Amino acid sequence: MMQTRLLAESVSVHRAERALVDAVSLQVAAGELVGLIGPNGAGKSTLLTALAGIDRKASGCITIDGHPLQGISAAERALQMGWVEQSGTIHWPVTVERLVMLGRIPHLPVWCRATATDLQAVENALTLCDCQSLRHRQVTTLSGGERARALLARALAAEPTLLFADEPISNLDLGHQLQTMQLLRDFASEKRAAIVVMHDLSLAARYCDRLYLMHQGRIVASGSVAKVLSPQNLADVYGVSVISGCESVPWIVPDQLLSEQPGADTP
Repeated sequence: MMQTRLLAESVSVHRAERALVDAVSLQVAAGELVGLIGPNGAGKSTLLTALAGIDRKASGCITIDGHPLQGISAAERALQMGWVEQSGTIHWPVTVERLVMLGRIPHLPVWCRATATDLQAVENALTLCDCQSLRHRQVTTLSGGERARALLARALAAEPTLLFADEPISNLDLGHQLQTMQLLRDFASEKRAAIVVMHDLSLAARYCDRLYLMHQGRIVASGSVAKVLSPQNLADVYGVSVISGCESVPWIVPDQLLSEQPGADTP
């Protein structure tokens, strides 16, 4: 039986008396790449920040390897958990290599220089994210896709065992989308696991082990790709019919808007 790395029970997040995430429960096991999918405003990113411990106002119970999240020190979280934010903003004109080196800070004693181990971890991360040619570029000069790859490299340089990624492929070209999804798939092996927010349902179907479909702050379907990405679920949540297939790999293409959109007011 696979070890449960992350367990969330009845997690809720409220803003101005509105429930952005409403009593959500989920789990992620070792070796799994789990996808969070759903339309804009469903609560996916808000839930991810709660699961990663970034949103301290979230209610409910979250445990990492059986330990309550609030009882894990910030230093230990930094060693175990990696975070890749959506469209991360970088204000300082550091080089990409320096940015990725920042991912090693949790491993470095105060005022100590990077070791050969740290330098190798940075080199590995740059290679995995196809950032070698960017290493001397200032991050403020990067395109959106290049910046996304650099931020993923920073997270991987820390060598976490649990990775949270918020739309890591949204700014990437087609080749780098596939490369990044394969990288996340390879990361989620043995004791490591990852949970990723996605909009591309074909790539979610191709690479994720399990999916959670969110709508209006709630989980409305969970489980295998085939179960979650049923035509009825997609019609109910996205308001579209789809064309799908699985000759060699799964694929899903939106077909038509349905006459009644999810959540629309009825006269």
